Amino acid sequence: MVKGQIAITGVSGFIGGFLASSLGGSGWQVKGLLRPGRSPARGAEYETVAGCLEDFASLRRLLEGVEVVIHCAGLVRGAGFADFARVNVTGLGNLLEVVKSSRNPPRIIHFSSLAARVPELSWYAVSKRAGEECLQKSGAGVEFTILRPPAVYGPGDREMLPLFRLLARGLAVIPGSGRSRFSLLHVEDLAGLVEKIVEQPQPGRVFEFHDGREGGYDWYVVSDI
Repeated sequence: MVKGQIAITGVSGFIGGFLASSLGGSGWQVKGLLRPGRSPARGAEYETVAGCLEDFASLRRLLEGVEVVIHCAGLVRGAGFADFARVNVTGLGNLLEVVKSSRNPPRIIHFSSLAARVPELSWYAVSKRAGEECLQKSGAGVEFTILRPPAVYGPGDREMLPLFRLLARGLAVIPGSGRSRFSLLHVEDLAGLVEKIVEQPQPGRVFEFHDGREGGYDWYVVSDI
């Protein structure tokens, strides 16, 4: 039985692609926004809508008939704030504009970042905080939940994989102090959390979460895992 329709941006990425497959497998009908020239994950079974965050027509097709839109698309590398803002702020604003103009506006689950807690860290962090503020100022009629995940890893991850491969060989380039603390979360746990929020709406809330390890990790602990 189909539970309902969900739209996901960023399905060619690690988290977006995993969520599309996971939610589709648990009974949701998924529509994924796929940039031209990109391919869905191998074995993925969901409807794709060709387009991007700059294309309002494709965004309208993506949101047609859906109850929830999970916004995973985002830029993590750039030369300056303008690069990050184009996707993480303006792109989100475009999506929000289409949501607000919809006859039945879908709920938004927005993937931000723990970096948004301290925007002075980087241009990326600034853009993620600005995206959150864009949602928080959207006004009546827009229901949203903001997620601030830590570093996410798991099958299909290309960001953390090179680091884990080096650690497995006893090698690592450690940024800053080796005792710096950070949080981790497996993508399957993340998918479970997202599905709970889809099924049990948490309007207006900002969630920060991790895998439950008290005190988090440091590089020496990770290298021993």
